Amino acid sequence: MLKREIEQKFKNLSKTRRVVLLTGARQVGKSTFVKSIKEKNRTYVTLDDLSLRELAQNDPKLFLMNYKGPIIIDEVQYAPNLFSYIKIDVDNTDEKGKYWLTGSQKFELMKNVTESLAGRVSILELPSLSYAEKKGFTSHLFNPTKIKNRVTVTPNEIFDEIFKGGMPEYILNNIDRNTFFNDYVTSYLERDVRNLTQVGDLTKFRKFLVAVAARNGEVLNYSSICEDAGIDATTAKRWISILEASDIIYLLQPYFNNELKRVTKTPKIIFLDNGLCSYLCGWNSGDNIMNSTVSGHYLESFVISELIKNKRNNKETLNYDIYFYRDRDGKEIDLIISLDNIIYPFEIKKTANPQVSMINNFKILNNKNLEVGNGGLLCFYPEIIALDEMNKSYPISVIF
Repeated sequence: MLKREIEQKFKNLSKTRRVVLLTGARQVGKSTFVKSIKEKNRTYVTLDDLSLRELAQNDPKLFLMNYKGPIIIDEVQYAPNLFSYIKIDVDNTDEKGKYWLTGSQKFELMKNVTESLAGRVSILELPSLSYAEKKGFTSHLFNPTKIKNRVTVTPNEIFDEIFKGGMPEYILNNIDRNTFFNDYVTSYLERDVRNLTQVGDLTKFRKFLVAVAARNGEVLNYSSICEDAGIDATTAKRWISILEASDIIYLLQPYFNNELKRVTKTPKIIFLDNGLCSYLCGWNSGDNIMNSTVSGHYLESFVISELIKNKRNNKETLNYDIYFYRDRDGKEIDLIISLDNIIYPFEIKKTANPQVSMINNFKILNNKNLEVGNGGLLCFYPEIIALDEMNKSYPISVIF
């Protein structure tokens, strides 16, 4: 079994908070993770068990009398009535880490947590496997002020990782890829989508899912998605919110500042597991993706998703946000990291021949009363080299 990098962060919170909630998409390994690190005296129950689910929902007080802490309650979203009773219990105890909760349907789950456990719970999001987890090394929180290169990767390796993705069951077991992802999508549609919204036509929702996947790494365009999926704009917006709440996609927000008058305010679609995305789009190998016209979008999405995983998993903490920049003239900067009110711009390119012209759009940020730090180009050139007095070319591997 692969060691999950979020382990230390989770354990640290369990020592200081009475309730720790682990969320994430289906099959990213939440149940396996909490069971692998639980103490011998901690009880594990799953509300996938229909009899336990009925008890927890219809008689939550009796449920908690039968299953006293320390306890893991898996798929806790199935018993929303349980939350208020957990609140009563933790308000009468100072026992740290008494409740470990997991749940996949973040849309409803967070509503119940906000209403019942606000101020009493720490929430962690478990993504699919990161590159570092799959390769068995310890990553470091990416810091634009202290960039170092620790590993070496080739374009073929990166695009092979994009093709495979990071779903633990698929990565660790000898499962046919198409069979796994077909079952994954079917399970997601049947269990999560039906429970989260009044979707009458799951076939149409699957068509919508494919349309969104085809725009991985692109600015969200509702009209084109509607045209491909045969739905109206209101439905598309509601379904996008479901994909986001299910941790299928991440909406990368555009950087906005009062000094920047002509910027877009539309987010960019980032699939959190590029293996799922490549399956939905019908790709059959990493080489085919690498040699395609959309390879740049996949590479950009991979880098962003790895940065998100890096931040979610790492026990180190650094209060920074990630954005992209795009204005009405179509000028774009792939990645902007905002740290301590300083912005650090980066371009992400599928090239091993870095050129200073590739960061020309950084000039947009000049003379805007913005404090701009050293940025650069993330690419496949294997060494760190200067592009100009402010910016460098970095191997993509510096993000791990």
